[in-house]
Amino acid sequence: MCRACLSAVEPLDAEFFCVSCRTPFQNAFPLDENGLCGLCRSSVRGFDAAYSYSAYDGVLRKLIHLYKYGRIRTLARPLADLLAHALPLDEPFDCITPVPLYWLRRWKRGFNQSELLAQALSRRCGIPLANVLRRSRSTRVQAGLSNHARRQNVMKAFRARPVQGKRILLIDDVMTTGATATACALALKRAGAARVALLTVARADRRLPDARLVPHEFMVGENSDHAE
Repeated sequence: MCRACLSAVEPLDAEFFCVSCRTPFQNAFPLDENGLCGLCRSSVRGFDAAYSYSAYDGVLRKLIHLYKYGRIRTLARPLADLLAHALPLDEPFDCITPVPLYWLRRWKRGFNQSELLAQALSRRCGIPLANVLRRSRSTRVQAGLSNHARRQNVMKAFRARPVQGKRILLIDDVMTTGATATACALALKRAGAARVALLTVARADRRLPDARLVPHEFMVGENSDHAE
């Protein structure tokens, strides 16, 4: 990744956002007096916080596609550098764990993009890497599904090893609705995690036109696995 591409990726900025999941909004109407959005108020989210470096748009979206669908693994390190910039400095974590792929999908692709990001971030930040999650069943691709259908699709699709009292940093490349991250976080909480925070390179910005969030060429097929 050249410096020009990196410099073109600007951090996500919003005047109004949920203090928990960091979802940006056009105005303060969706937020309550504590700064929480409707999903966080209703406890639908399984994770305790979410952090992302930038919006899933423009140059960064193209770079993630090259990494994930073009299988350019060397992009893991510069993308992990963006993760490091979004990592909260005042929050301690006991371990980093990636969102897992189902074994067949991983075999077809040849790697798990989230795991490579987690490995690179662990080396950079010194937080131990622990693959405590596994995907216990295959699921439909998330792209094109409604928010409710996405949550139903990944419900109980993940299992976690015991992590009693651990503060876990969950890594993925993109957060769209958060359905996959929620399912992972709930599995970690059932396994004893004290806190789960999600960290992604990019997140869908609902202030942008919907058509730009998930490009049509990736709406079908195995390439859409982590479009949450």
